[in-house]
Amino acid sequence: MATSSAAKYAFLMMMMEDIMLVYRAETHLLVQRYMTARSNSAKRKILDHAIRFSLLKKIPDQMKHLDRLVKLSNADCIANLRMDTNTFGKLCQILSQRGGLITGKSLPVEEQVAIFLGVLAHHNKNRVVKFRFRRSGATVSYYMQKVLCALLSLHDVLLKKPTPVTAECADNRWRWFEGCLGALDGTHIDVLVSNEDKPRYRTRKGHVATNTLAVCDRQMQFVYLLPGWEGSAADSRVLKDAVSKEDGFKVPQGCYYLCDNGYANSNGFLTPYRGVRYHLKEWGPGADTPQNPKELFNMRHTKARNIIERAFAVLKMRWGILRSASYYPIRTQIRLIMACFLLHNFIRREMATDPIELELDGDHTLHTTEEEHVAREYIDYVEPSPEWTQMRDAIAMNMWNSR
Repeated sequence: MATSSAAKYAFLMMMMEDIMLVYRAETHLLVQRYMTARSNSAKRKILDHAIRFSLLKKIPDQMKHLDRLVKLSNADCIANLRMDTNTFGKLCQILSQRGGLITGKSLPVEEQVAIFLGVLAHHNKNRVVKFRFRRSGATVSYYMQKVLCALLSLHDVLLKKPTPVTAECADNRWRWFEGCLGALDGTHIDVLVSNEDKPRYRTRKGHVATNTLAVCDRQMQFVYLLPGWEGSAADSRVLKDAVSKEDGFKVPQGCYYLCDNGYANSNGFLTPYRGVRYHLKEWGPGADTPQNPKELFNMRHTKARNIIERAFAVLKMRWGILRSASYYPIRTQIRLIMACFLLHNFIRREMATDPIELELDGDHTLHTTEEEHVAREYIDYVEPSPEWTQMRDAIAMNMWNSR
């Protein structure tokens, strides 16, 4: 405990040293401007500005706020930044060492990241953040972009590499789906667009939103995402675009993902039977047990595919900015959506217990694995095929015969 306390105060001393170095540079610049001023009036303006807006005058309030950030308990840190103190420290470290984030003008990396996470977690407006952190609105906007760029540069590191279900799988939800990598689906996230673009982004429910394709593995970590499509776009159209891209969504031959009937039952994508009860509420308490192989297949399919629905639920519960449209330009809104997905993965990896998931009903304890599936050939089209229909029938009969 003493070591932890000493480390916190050492951190504060380092921040104070950084601030004083910046203050020295600011003072040197003001002296140069004063010496090169051409009139007494210009000199008076420089002195007046130095007195009124000196960095030194801001230090007490800013240091108090930094001290509060460092001394946050895990509960306070989770409530404000959506992660515990240990995870927050690791995030700052990886953004600094691998994302290129550096200490700015009197703003340490920790404060930059705290500003960014606060906006995502609570959808705070610029005026709220600048008041809370004792910074200007321009400073808040500048460092929001800096942290966002640093985080997105780590997408290859933060996106999970999926592993297929093996014949030895003991998880009853997944053992029927050998070769399965996870589940995929689309989710609509409200965005703010210009009036002329609203018809394209309007969903069937009337919301102005972007259709985001997301793919997750069995540990509820995202392995691929494609945000930015208009809300009016069909899920199957978005998937076809993702698969056809040269650097897009890659499904190894022989493997597949579970998806709903919004997609085609095709190579790499296994859908349930149409016209047969499917949704979890149809298999709840009091419901009849499966009466044939198709019903049994659909019941087990939906229980496994529910992992993507849980992932979306946790994601939107964690990040308030995903629950309502933000006032950033549409390109920035899309980039912020991507950042939320990446941070979700980082938190799932670093926090042993995810308190957001515990708020959902049911106990779905998940275990991670570091194995990586390697394949040379990938699926590059999405079209229904008789072979895939036969494979689905074979899985259904295997389930029925193994009861």
